[in-house]
Amino acid sequence: MDVAIIAARIVQYAAASVVFGAPLFLLYALKGRDRAALGWPRPLAMAAGLALLVGAAAGLMGQTAAMAGDPAAALDGAMLGSVMIETPFGLAFTARAAAAAAALALCLLLRPGTALWGALTALGALAVASFAWSGHGAATEGPGALPQLIADVLHLIAAGVWLGALAALALMLRPRAGLPEPDALRALHDALAGFSGVGSAVVATLVLTGLVNSWFLVGLDGLGRVTSSPYGLLLIAKLVLFAGMLGLAAANRFRHTPELAAALAADDVDRTLPALRRSVALETALGLAILALVGVLGTLAPAAAQ
Repeated sequence: MDVAIIAARIVQYAAASVVFGAPLFLLYALKGRDRAALGWPRPLAMAAGLALLVGAAAGLMGQTAAMAGDPAAALDGAMLGSVMIETPFGLAFTARAAAAAAALALCLLLRPGTALWGALTALGALAVASFAWSGHGAATEGPGALPQLIADVLHLIAAGVWLGALAALALMLRPRAGLPEPDALRALHDALAGFSGVGSAVVATLVLTGLVNSWFLVGLDGLGRVTSSPYGLLLIAKLVLFAGMLGLAAANRFRHTPELAAALAADDVDRTLPALRRSVALETALGLAILALVGVLGTLAPAAAQ
């Protein structure tokens, strides 16, 4: 049951990040004509919305069964309803499911464009933020409760911006991604350049809010127990993976993006794209690995509580 709950959390984290971050990326990193020529954004949003809906339902069922100590409780309508209404994580599951259902409906009702991408961004932000309502960020009591909750929400939002952008960039880097090749390469360069400034703000937010969360979840007293507890070891692994993502993001910004600009000017991109594809693919893989660790960390007692 624990494995099922963790798996459902990971699916929800990933799907909510895409529902939020990918449409937002389209709005700030691409010009209107470039967005309109892409065929994959709406199918991507629908797939992520469906995954979020299924993941939220599975997570609610798994959590209900775990609370009751009986797998059969996962199919008990009265028990599910009680958990949905009376517990913080039940309300969070409900919020994510409602956001996912609304995202799917809007994808069917609205034409691809600014209105759809803006609405999906808002719904995705709600889904991403809802993880803070029932996680460690909502567990602190007293004067520190609100600062930690705000820091956790901002941390999740920043992570969603980054991961959603990676999903969009990975699709843009596919051969025949929707635009004629010259236009596709120009749009790709513009998107990479557009993400650069946003990426700096994302990294700063992640670092600052991570420090705030660490103060509450680890604390000075917990530093000595970091290397001797499962939570601490997984937290260290997360930081190592995050450092790897930072290195790849820096390479994309300061090496691969200028190389792509130079290659476009020289009409020679054959040597540039493979390296960029590998870098984005590896950065995405590290992001998914971090999501997996976060899914497990959410089930463990933090170092400060041990």
